[in-house]
Amino acid sequence: MNALLAKTGTDAVHPVAHLLLAELAAATATPARLVVVAPGGYGKTTLLGALESGCREAGVDATLVDDADQLGEDDLTRLTALAGPVVLAHRPNPRSEALRALAEPFARQVALPPLDAEEVGALARQLTGRLVDGTAAAALHSRTGGVPRLVERAVTGQLGEFRAELAELDDDVLRYLIAAEAGAGRNLDLLCALLELAPDRLPEVVDGARATGLLDANDELLPVAAEAVRTYGPPARRLTVLQQLVEIQLRGGLPVLELAKSLLDTGSSGASAAAAFAAAAGEALPGDAKLAARLFEAAAEAGARDTAVTTGWARAAALSGDLDTALRLGDGMLSGDDPEARAAGAEIAATVLAHRGELARSAELYRWAAAADACAPADGDGPDLTASAWGAPRSTPGHNAPVPGDAWAPSWNNTRGPEVYRWAGRGAANAFAAIALVGTGQLDAARNLVDAPVPGVAPTLFAGAVTRTAGGIVDSVSGQGADTLSALVGAAAMLEPAATGAPLPDSPAALAALVGLHSGELGLAESVLDRALASEVGGDLLTARHRLLLGWVAMTSGHLTAAAEHRDAVAGTRLEARDELFFATLELGLARRASDLVGLQQSWDRAYQASMRQQTDLFTLLPLGELAIAAARTGAHAKLTRQLRHAHAMLGELGNPPLWTVSLCWHELHAAITVEDLDTASHQLAALTSFAGHGRYPAALARAATCWLAVLSGAFDHDEVSATAAELHELDLCWDAARLAGQAAIRTSDRKAMVQLLEAARQFQAGTGRRESATPEPGAAPGLSTLSERELEVARLVVDGLTYKQAGSKLFISGKTVEHHMARIRAKLGAADRRELLATLRELLAKPDLS
Repeated sequence: MNALLAKTGTDAVHPVAHLLLAELAAATATPARLVVVAPGGYGKTTLLGALESGCREAGVDATLVDDADQLGEDDLTRLTALAGPVVLAHRPNPRSEALRALAEPFARQVALPPLDAEEVGALARQLTGRLVDGTAAAALHSRTGGVPRLVERAVTGQLGEFRAELAELDDDVLRYLIAAEAGAGRNLDLLCALLELAPDRLPEVVDGARATGLLDANDELLPVAAEAVRTYGPPARRLTVLQQLVEIQLRGGLPVLELAKSLLDTGSSGASAAAAFAAAAGEALPGDAKLAARLFEAAAEAGARDTAVTTGWARAAALSGDLDTALRLGDGMLSGDDPEARAAGAEIAATVLAHRGELARSAELYRWAAAADACAPADGDGPDLTASAWGAPRSTPGHNAPVPGDAWAPSWNNTRGPEVYRWAGRGAANAFAAIALVGTGQLDAARNLVDAPVPGVAPTLFAGAVTRTAGGIVDSVSGQGADTLSALVGAAAMLEPAATGAPLPDSPAALAALVGLHSGELGLAESVLDRALASEVGGDLLTARHRLLLGWVAMTSGHLTAAAEHRDAVAGTRLEARDELFFATLELGLARRASDLVGLQQSWDRAYQASMRQQTDLFTLLPLGELAIAAARTGAHAKLTRQLRHAHAMLGELGNPPLWTVSLCWHELHAAITVEDLDTASHQLAALTSFAGHGRYPAALARAATCWLAVLSGAFDHDEVSATAAELHELDLCWDAARLAGQAAIRTSDRKAMVQLLEAARQFQAGTGRRESATPEPGAAPGLSTLSERELEVARLVVDGLTYKQAGSKLFISGKTVEHHMARIRAKLGAADRRELLATLRELLAKPDLS
């Protein structure tokens, strides 16, 4: 018998073949009667073929019958009367009386199990001739469930063979498999309605589906089987079943998202398909704006061209970052006859333009939207929550029952956010318009909008958040930074659970972070941005903005590695004008702080071009200030004259609010220092001093500005510089603190004070706080803190234009010794040649290149 088993190679057929052959050969006195039961594809036919060959070799006269479940009663009776060994194979069918009667006199039944992962690997190796490792075998087992036929077709690429098999299935079984692939396999009510069966009849269909071998132990389609049904099932039948499923769900006001996803890309059209796509889009919007946009687009292509679908599509496109589509749809709605559609179109266009740097035009459109919305007919005193501006039409043609989108439908409750946003109407539009108006210097108009009551708007979280944000921005012009920041942080927290589905021109978190950057509250700015990112406030539309502002917070505090990580997180993505400006100036600022002169020059062009595409407004003063310093360093200061003049004019119209003006003055002071424009520097110092009474941050910058000019003149108090630098460090301005102390150190003739200031600079530079370790970032210039006292003296004299011999005479050393010092300095700073070394030293010593 062992020789027989070796000849048949039964291991490649199925592990139980050994056992069955042994039983057949050993049964001499009492002929063996065996029943092999397994779903389709488990290898019954192949197993019988091996058994037949083995029995022939062994001289065993056995009767082997495949597909016994398809035999008639007469055939079954004759099989029962046979005297010799009999092996029957059939698919499971527990409700077949004839099969039960046939199996009773048989000695035992053998149920073929699926292959385990190791056996799947062995079969795959036999089929392909290639070694299959454990990981690949496990993955293949997961896809196929260990069903031999599925394994074979998966590894040989023959899934197309399912086309004929699926077409020949019983219609109810085929419809059940299609429904299971669409995600409805567990919905018994839906399946009964689809198959028009009473609940007690459904198990028969499920048994038929199990017999195909396409289901796992939990009656779910195996991944390969699902692919086969989806790709090779009869197309017309599949489309019909899917449409029937969604119609049933729509009639019951139940979720349709999973079903509608299966209809995508099928070319389905008509009223029911359009209603399904629109309803599904409303369900998808809170968690997946890109999918929602696809579904709204499918609804439009299927024939739904009403305001609700167009508005929903535009807003979903905006939330997913597809601003071209959002603007195209919004602009098209502006020319319609429906006041509500015009208002919605204006809101979308205003949102897009805010992201594209056109804040003045955005404000105009928001104000127009509020006026248009006021003209729209109202349905009572509250919102029309039964006609969603985000979901499906109110009813499916031919049915009176509501569809998803009606407020009372349980499955729709999670999309109330967008409806509330639409209901906010004039309230939201007025709030966003007020923010934009302040941003462009129009304070009185903004205050009028904020103060004007808007009747009929409920005090929802969304309405409260946007109104509070607008109030905070308006008050920022006349109030203190702490009060403004408190209002905006509160608005940001209020919006986190309520912003789902609402495309925002900006977020309270982003505006709070800007206020934090302008007022020295960097820790709070970082915290509110982290929360906004975690909560996905604003969707994909605002992700890049929140990330870039985190980069700006890190850079401002001197944590360059963290800032670079935030920059890299959005590098390579398409950025709108506002985000592009913050990205480009973040790169510029990082290069400047790392004394990367080549990087500074390379970043300048991109940053300058970005600034030309973005209209200067209150919320882009930080990038403008960084540009001003870089422009001074690269000799392009004149290019920014117009933008700086516009910025100061805008600030002047706002009454030069300290919160927003101080940072720009601070940046312009350093730009003036870079080009040694003492008159401008003195003017900026006077401006900063005038704001010193408006809080700790303006006072600290005013004192730092005073120290800077004193340091550059060479007449300064060491203790005062140390105290001022320490105050900057306490405000988390680590890089500014280190730079002030370092510049003072190389300009003093007091050796003791030089050592103390250098040590303070080292400590401030290493004070990376919560965002990164004190390890210098790879590739960054080490800075002056690595140079000795003598090397600093030598560097300063050489940068001042002295030859090595002249510098040596001043220091009472030889010119050769000066040359050796310069060689060591070059090595410490990582300069490639003398020219790069001098350029780096000029940057570090804040000396202009006069060559």
